[in-house]
Amino acid sequence: MPHRQATRPSAAWRLRAVLAWLHLWLGLTVGLVFAVVGLTGSVLAFQSELLQAAHPQLSRADLPALERQGQALARIMADAESRGIRSIDLPSARLPAWQAHAGKGERHYFDAATGEPLLVRTADNDLLLWLRELHTHLLAGENGEQVLGACGIVAVFLLLSGLYLWWPRLASLFVSLRWHAHPPERRWLSWHRSAGALLLPLLLLASVTGVALVYNQPVRAALRWTLYDGPEVVPPLPLAPRGERIDWPAVLRAAEGGLPGGALRRVNVLRGDNALVAIRARAAGEWHPNGRSMIWLDPYQARVVQVHDATAQDAGARISEAMYPLHGGFIGGRVWQCVVALAGLVPAFLFVTGLMLWISQKRRDARAVAATR
Repeated sequence: MPHRQATRPSAAWRLRAVLAWLHLWLGLTVGLVFAVVGLTGSVLAFQSELLQAAHPQLSRADLPALERQGQALARIMADAESRGIRSIDLPSARLPAWQAHAGKGERHYFDAATGEPLLVRTADNDLLLWLRELHTHLLAGENGEQVLGACGIVAVFLLLSGLYLWWPRLASLFVSLRWHAHPPERRWLSWHRSAGALLLPLLLLASVTGVALVYNQPVRAALRWTLYDGPEVVPPLPLAPRGERIDWPAVLRAAEGGLPGGALRRVNVLRGDNALVAIRARAAGEWHPNGRSMIWLDPYQARVVQVHDATAQDAGARISEAMYPLHGGFIGGRVWQCVVALAGLVPAFLFVTGLMLWISQKRRDARAVAATR
C-alpha cells in the first residue's frame, strides 16, 4: 500500500493552539492581578458611602451657603502649607466635608461650615485608602502603576482571546452558553466561558478605561490627534504674590459667577511665585465627579482671569475625560455604580473557574496515565 502522508495542521488550528496556551498561562498568572484589581474596584465603587459610614462626623444633612464655605476655606488655607496640603475639594452632596490632598496620598478632612479639622487619613491607617493604593498602584508607587498598565493590556488580550476561543456557530450559540453541574471539568468550562461571553462588553469597558487612565497622556494625545481636536487650553500667565489678605468668600463668589450653572469642586493651594488661584469646576453636563473645567482668578481682586469650559472641548478631549467617570461608576446614578461593582467581581470568578478547570484537567490526565500502567 502507498505510504499516506500525515496531514499538517492548518494555520487556523496552530493559531488556536497558541492562543489557548497563552490564554491559559496568562490567565493563571496575570489573571490573579486582574482579579485583585477587580475586587478592590468593586469596594471602591462605594468608597464615599463607606467613608461616611466609618466616619459619621463627615456627614451632614445640608451644605452651608457659599459665604460660610468661604469663611471655612480661609481657616483651612491659613494652615494649609504647614500641613503639606496641595489642593482642597469643596463639600458636595457626595462628600459633605472639605477634603484636602497632601503629599504621599495623605488626606485631611474639615467641617464644611467651620473648617474645623475632623480627620486625617493615610494608606497606613485607613483600609479604604490602602485598597485604593492597591487598586491604582499595586502598593508600589509609579512603578506599580506601570506594571498595572501592562497587566491591563494583558487583560484585554485575555478577554479577546477568550472570545475567539469560545466563538461558536450560530446554531449552537445558546448551547454554548448553558451552565452545567457535572462532571467537574465540564462545569468549570461552562461557567468560565459563559460568564466571560455574557459580560465581555462590561469587562472590556472596565479594562480599556483602566488602561487609558494609566496611560492618560498618550491616550489623550492620540484621541485628540485622531479626531482633529484644536490646541489644548493654555493657562494664563503667572501672577506675582503681593502678600495681601485674600477674601476667600469673594473669591468663591467670583468663581461661581465665572462658570454659570457649574459647581466648584477643587481649589489649589497658593505656592511659589504664582499667586493665581486655580479652581476646578464641574460644568453642567460634565461626567467627571470633580469636573475638568477650570477657573483662574486674581485672588487679591476676586476677579476671574480665564475660564476653561470642558464641555466646549472637541471630541477627543471629551472622550479622554470620560474614561475616569465610566471606570469609577460616577455616571448613571446608583445603577451604573452597581454595574461597575459587579464588573469588578467577574475577573475573580473567571480566575477561580479557570484555575479549577486546569486542576480538573490535570487530575483527568493523571487518572488516564494511571489507568495505562
